[in-house]
Amino acid sequence: MVIGAAVLLFIASFLDLYSVSGFDVETNAWDSLGLGLGVYMGGVIGAALIVVNRLLPQPRKVAGLDLGTVGTGFAILTAWALFWSLVDVPDRASAAAGFILGFLAALILAGAAVATPLVPALQAALVPAPRPAAPQPYGGQPQGGYGYPGAPGQQQPPFGGGQPQAPAPAPAGDFSPFWFAVPVARPLFPEDGSPNPIAELAPGTWYLAVEQRGAALVAQTQDGRRGVLQDTSGIQRG
Repeated sequence: MVIGAAVLLFIASFLDLYSVSGFDVETNAWDSLGLGLGVYMGGVIGAALIVVNRLLPQPRKVAGLDLGTVGTGFAILTAWALFWSLVDVPDRASAAAGFILGFLAALILAGAAVATPLVPALQAALVPAPRPAAPQPYGGQPQGGYGYPGAPGQQQPPFGGGQPQAPAPAPAGDFSPFWFAVPVARPLFPEDGSPNPIAELAPGTWYLAVEQRGAALVAQTQDGRRGVLQDTSGIQRG
């Protein structure tokens, strides 16, 4: 949605801004660099910052601000400037496609930029995180570990039919470490049960699960910190 709105905004910058009855007026945003570069391209640059921020595995900051936040600011300012340009058209003139289409595109762009951090479905990374070669320092990849068919302790139904027997609970020693990624940002809590998170797991980054505690996982971050991930729904295994 952000990319589509940016393309529409760029196209609108080449369309006529005004129409005057009885006159052939041909003027677009590029007749004034302040309008073309400062307003229309400002929105396009904002969209580019938002997309780049989504492509990066870890958020980048400019002057202490997240790239996505800077891009959202550009998008909102563009929509604000084009709104007042629509309101304050010259006498005996009417706003044409350049202003109308540009304002609609900027409004969609600003709305999508503001909604991205609020809607989990819009927060997923645009490019999947690369799979790690092997978990370190805990050894090789698990063979049929947590949540996979054929995991240790799972019994297969007897050949030739018959009712399968209930699987025996797998002992804790059968757990094998594995890499995983979270679909959205999730807190990592201390192993002692304290309610204050010690870290936040970000989408697009691989973390190592070193222990299973019921439905929760004990995970290790890239800087060596360990904690309990209580919400394991929708995780992607490496």
